[in-house]
Parts: sequence; structure tokens; C-alpha cells
Amino acid sequence: MANNENVSKGFYHLNWVQRIGFGSGDLAQNLIYQTIGMYLLLFYTNVFGIDPKAAAFMFLIVRLVDVLWDPLVGTFVDKHDMPWGKYRSYLILGGIPLSGFAILCFWDGFSGSLLYAYITYVGMSMCYTLVNVPYGALNSSLTRDTNEITILTSVRMFMANCGGLAVSLGIPILVAILSPDGKMNTRQDAGAWFITMVIYAIAGLLLLVFCFSQTKERVVMNKKETANVKISDLWQEFLRNRPLRVLAFFFITAFAMMAVGNSAGSYYMIYNVHGTSTDMAIFMGLGSIPSFIFMPLVPAIKRAIGKKQMFYVFLTTAIIGMAILYVISIIPALRSLLWLVYVAQFIKSTGVIVATGYMWALVPEVISYAEYTTGRRISGIVNALTGIFYKAGMALGGVVPGLVLSFVGFDKDNAVEQTVLAQQGILWLVCVIPAILLVLAMFIISKYELTDDIIDDINKKIEAREK
Repeated sequence: MANNENVSKGFYHLNWVQRIGFGSGDLAQNLIYQTIGMYLLLFYTNVFGIDPKAAAFMFLIVRLVDVLWDPLVGTFVDKHDMPWGKYRSYLILGGIPLSGFAILCFWDGFSGSLLYAYITYVGMSMCYTLVNVPYGALNSSLTRDTNEITILTSVRMFMANCGGLAVSLGIPILVAILSPDGKMNTRQDAGAWFITMVIYAIAGLLLLVFCFSQTKERVVMNKKETANVKISDLWQEFLRNRPLRVLAFFFITAFAMMAVGNSAGSYYMIYNVHGTSTDMAIFMGLGSIPSFIFMPLVPAIKRAIGKKQMFYVFLTTAIIGMAILYVISIIPALRSLLWLVYVAQFIKSTGVIVATGYMWALVPEVISYAEYTTGRRISGIVNALTGIFYKAGMALGGVVPGLVLSFVGFDKDNAVEQTVLAQQGILWLVCVIPAILLVLAMFIISKYELTDDIIDDINKKIEAREK
């Protein structure tokens, strides 16, 4: 632990219990929100009984609500001091209703009611923002130390991927065990879905409480200094803060890449590889497994080669993995060798996970840059902005696959075979389009100017100015 002099300057070093405590907040959110993101549409259409078009339109409406709601939350949390901490209070105040709405989303008491689905899904999404935006701001309030922030981000991403793996593999297994027919896509499975969501939501809430107990805010602006914060500051900060703009466009590109590739993965395994459900589980699981190997190494890698070079290395690694997967997929003799497919997926996922995981460590840097140039540490507003661009990327990633599949004549009624053109379209979604987006992301991050030396100097000047 740091000495008192360093602590007073804001360059605080956390112990491992505190680091894991902070990371448990992202694990909690992934247990809840990843379940919603991966399986709610299936529940709505096959179990709850909503028309797919109506459900798709509802998802669009919810994203529009987010665009309006996120800035309001970011502004509110920056302007107000809460009794249990400026940001950490929302882990409890937002976590309790988040867990409740998540459970209600998977309850079929009003089976087929579109109004009920709207109320519960919109409520869940708004509560998620109420937790996620302050949680993102919490990172920059724990310390100014760039190495410590790198470690915190690595721990956070490691635990977030634990949550993703628990959802992608655990939910289908648990629902099948609890359902009377051993499935997850029929009306008879409603009770199994409800019990499963209760288990995951309660686990998520307990983890949020643990995160609350292990975090302490040390680098925040007081109420007097943030009294004049307003919603328009969000767009003014975007226009004024060049590093924030670079990061915002990187977020859009990176999350669009992830959304396109992830949504097409199951199509690829079914129609291009003709794999079994076990094969698919392995393929999808390999999208998270590299995080357990490489994210703990990120602090050492960054110290050795620098953060910008680290982005270049891992973005290039992801592109190489996609290129290998493409070559394997166009040669039938190689495509039948599943171990080659798995190796390519592992290489691709390694690059994607490290690059997209570490980018969260840049958020506290642009917050410090904003404080240095304006005198206000508006963490909530900056995290609301990054949330908007994260969701913009996810929205773009949701639109592109549908357009491509429609263009290549994908036959949704054929459960086994697709035309050569449709298979090629799927391959473009898995390999080519994500690779193009990664090249664009590499160009965008090359414009990022805040080196470790610059951001350390900025933080020292801020502390000296305040003293």
C-alpha cells in the first residue's frame, strides 16, 4: 500500500482484495446484462410469445431511450454527492432495481403482453445505465496512478470475461437442467428461465454489494466545483476534448466489430462448418478463454512496449486470426479440421480481447485531460459519452449482419444448408468486415496523443494546482 504522502496526492495503490472488489462490479453486470443481451430475444419469441418484428422494434426503441437517458444519468451523478459515495452509492441504489427488473424480464406472468415487455425491458435498461455509468466513473476516482489503472482494468476485464463465459456456457445448461423437456426454446421452459434469472440476478446483486464494500473514492470533485455541470457539457466536452473524440470513434469501431463477429459466430458454425452444439460451445467459448491467459499479462506488456504499440500488436494479431479463419473456411479439406478452426478463433480472440479490454483504461486518462484543461473532473459525463458510443457501435453491429444476410439471400427456414453465396456472406461477417473495422480502429488509435508520460505529468500538475 502507498504511503500517506502518495495517497494524499491521489496516486493510490490498491491491494488485491480491493482490485478484485472493483472488478466484481463488472462481473456482476455481465451476469445480468450479458444474459439479457444473449438470450432475451430467444425468450421473447419462443417462450413469452412476442412476434420477432415487434421484439426487434422494441430493442430499437430501448436504444433510443438509452441515448436520452445516459447523458441525464452522467450529469446527475457528477452534480450530486450521495451519502455512501459519489459513484459507489449507485452500485446499491441502482443494483437492487436492476436485479428486480432483470428477473421480471424473464417472468411469463403476462405471457404475450407487449406492454409488459416494454415496461420491464426499458426499466431494466435504465437501471443498468444507473449502475454502469457511475461504475465506469468509479475507476477514475480510485487513483490517478496510470500503472494502477492498468492493473484495475486488467482485473476488471478478466472478471468481466468470467461473467461472459458463465453466461454463454452456463445459461443453456442450467435452463435445460431445470426445464421439463430439457430444452430452452419452448413455452414449457418458462419456469426454468425464471429460476435461472433469479439465480444470476441475485449473484449479480451480491457481487455489486461486494464491489461497494471494497471501493473508496479518493479523486473526485466536490459539490461546489461541479455545481455548474449541465447536460450540454457532454457535447461541449466531446467537441473540445480531442483524446475523447479519438477514444469515442475507437469505441464505435471496436464494438461494431465485436457485435458483427459475435452475432455471426453461431451462423458460421451451423452453416459453414456444420458443427454440433458442442462444437459451437467450444468455438464461442474460445471467444472468452484468451482473457484468462493474456489480460493478467497486460500491465507487463504495456510496460515493455508501450500502450500504443500494444494496441498495434494485438489488433494485428486479431486480423491475422481472421485471415487464417477465412483461408481455412474457403478450403473444404481444411474446414473439416475443427482444431484448425479453433486455433484461428483463439488467435483472433486473443487480439480482440486484449485490445478492446485495455481501451477502458484510456477513459480515466481523458477524464484527467478534461480536468486539466477545464478544472472540472466530470467523470460521469465522460462515461455517459463512452456509453453512448459503446451502444452506437453495438447498434451498428446489430444492423450490419441483418443487411448482409438479406443481401446474400439467407434462407431462415433451412436449418441445415445455405447457398454458396449465403455461406460467403456469413464468412464476410465473421472475418472480412471485422478485419476491415480493425484496420480502421488501428488508424484511429494512432491519433491518440496521451502517452503515459504525458498523462502522469498532467495528473501531477492537477494535484499541484489543487494544493
